[in-house]
Amino acid sequence: MITRSFFMTDKKLSPRQALNKAFLKVKPIRENIETFKTNLIKLLNQINEAESEEFHKNLVADFLKNTYYSPSHFINTQGRNDLVIHNGKDAKSSIGVIVEAKKPTNKGEMLAVDNLNTKAFQELVLYFLRERITGNNLEIRYLIANNIYRWFIFDATVFEQLFVQDKALVKQFIDFEAGRLSGKKTDFFYKEVAENAIALIEKEIVFTHFDIRDYDGFLRNSDEESDRQLIALFKLLSPEHLLKLPFANDSNRLDKAFYNELLYIIGLTETKEGSKKLIGRRKESDRFAGSLIENAINQLDSLDKISQLDNLAQGDTYQDKLFNVGLELVITWINRVLFLKLLEAQLIKYHKGDNFFTFLSLTKIKDYADLDRLFFDVLARKLSDRNASIKDIFANVPYLNSSLFEITDIEQKAIVISNLRDENLSIFASSVLKDSNGKRRIGNLNTLEYLFEFLNAYDFSSEGSEEIQEENKTLINASVLRLIFEKINGYKDGSFFTPGFITMYMCRETIRKAIVQKFNEFNGWDCQNIDQLDEKITDKKAANKIINSLKICDPAVGSGHFLVSALNEIITIKSELKILLDRNGKTLRDYQVEVANDELIVIDDDGKLFEYNPKIKESQRIQETLFTRNKQLLKTVYLV
Repeated sequence: MITRSFFMTDKKLSPRQALNKAFLKVKPIRENIETFKTNLIKLLNQINEAESEEFHKNLVADFLKNTYYSPSHFINTQGRNDLVIHNGKDAKSSIGVIVEAKKPTNKGEMLAVDNLNTKAFQELVLYFLRERITGNNLEIRYLIANNIYRWFIFDATVFEQLFVQDKALVKQFIDFEAGRLSGKKTDFFYKEVAENAIALIEKEIVFTHFDIRDYDGFLRNSDEESDRQLIALFKLLSPEHLLKLPFANDSNRLDKAFYNELLYIIGLTETKEGSKKLIGRRKESDRFAGSLIENAINQLDSLDKISQLDNLAQGDTYQDKLFNVGLELVITWINRVLFLKLLEAQLIKYHKGDNFFTFLSLTKIKDYADLDRLFFDVLARKLSDRNASIKDIFANVPYLNSSLFEITDIEQKAIVISNLRDENLSIFASSVLKDSNGKRRIGNLNTLEYLFEFLNAYDFSSEGSEEIQEENKTLINASVLRLIFEKINGYKDGSFFTPGFITMYMCRETIRKAIVQKFNEFNGWDCQNIDQLDEKITDKKAANKIINSLKICDPAVGSGHFLVSALNEIITIKSELKILLDRNGKTLRDYQVEVANDELIVIDDDGKLFEYNPKIKESQRIQETLFTRNKQLLKTVYLV
């Protein structure tokens, strides 16, 4: 017999399990963790079980305000709701989180892991229906019940599915609110309406649970490992999770500060023309000779290169041709540098923060000629083919068999980056660069030095492990760069970057149906979904061949965003079907692969993020499997 306790614990999530896996990858800043620890210790120290529910509710409100929400999100009581967190900074904004608070000694009304159907939960159901049905609030994110020690957190989508979609319950609620039922007091609704409705679906309710006392030892212990144990809880109570706000590596969000200063260093500006955002050359009075585009244009002009380019120089006038050729060159160079910044960050990360693997710095690249050598004499050549002097300078830079580091046609006929002059550039008015006193830097910098310092002011490597970021740097990951590439490359017509949540949804809906159809055609099956395929597959190699026979075409391919989303979805489906195989044909059994925030996430059996370590054989196996399977799919599946 299957017990009720089994059902309940099967639906219980830990803080780590409840988090968006892409959000889990983001390192919290040390300063924020210290604030969290200070305020949570204060909360624990002020608990007094002899005091009232109101006393403890205020402790919770103060903790949330001081740690996360003030002044951007208003927290207070609202009607019968003990606490609510608003989506905006005042009470006029919609409610995002509903909190039901109980005093620590009120065990009769408080939820238990194996018994959700208590008064506290029944109250949440009533308050949710009032806000959702009566108030027509579509922006409720989470509901929380706590007695200051034990916390139960419910995603509002669960309430939407189980309660709002229950037509009989909604009718009873509407009749109760209108006074048409035999009882008019809330206790009547709890016992006669909510309790019965909850009993029918209690086994289906997914919730997050933790006891704050379990973290007391970590809070009062200053070692690094203890701090890491607090990261998931810190994120769970944050507005990024509870209000579902964008976070640092959100693939749908452009980092405007990074984008604007990068445009400035390049020498471009963004303007709006109707509904389009166009990127163009700065006004003549606002141009700087030290910007990359103006430097390139000056060299193209002085060397009379436009007349030698034939049809490679597009434009109606000589100035148009200068700009278009110059911009194509600069985009190529910036694409290379940004890719190398990601590579450098990963090399440092894989080697546990060893800055010996830094190579994008003035100590190794003193001018544009050195950067040109890095492109073509280092990255484009195998280690054995490199000049001896270069081997010493760039000993830790790998060979990249990539067309990105092959000289382009326009570079061959026009100029390469080594042709640029050594110029200075005034620092951007809203620059990320700070002086020794923490104030925004002013004055001029050598442009190459400016570019390197600008990139170093951001974090390109903070994904992939549950750690604390000691420096306060904004994350710039591959998804953010993809947004920027798309915008800059679409400068003529006004770029449109399809957000990650759209490509992710499109790929999930279409590719899964296509794969089910493929299997049905090959095997004469009548499966309706991936779960049914999982029950029938016996030959894993044959199943891989069927999936690899799929063809995907993206005629409007720009940055390759849609195709990357499709690739991630296919890898995820193979993992779900247990046919994601290593080179020896073994399944990656102990790992779960999923797509979160339009990124491929790998999680082990303990719910921890996979972190590549080149010194560990199993880590090598996982990384190699993902790489070889991606490479195989790129060869067999894609038509672009």
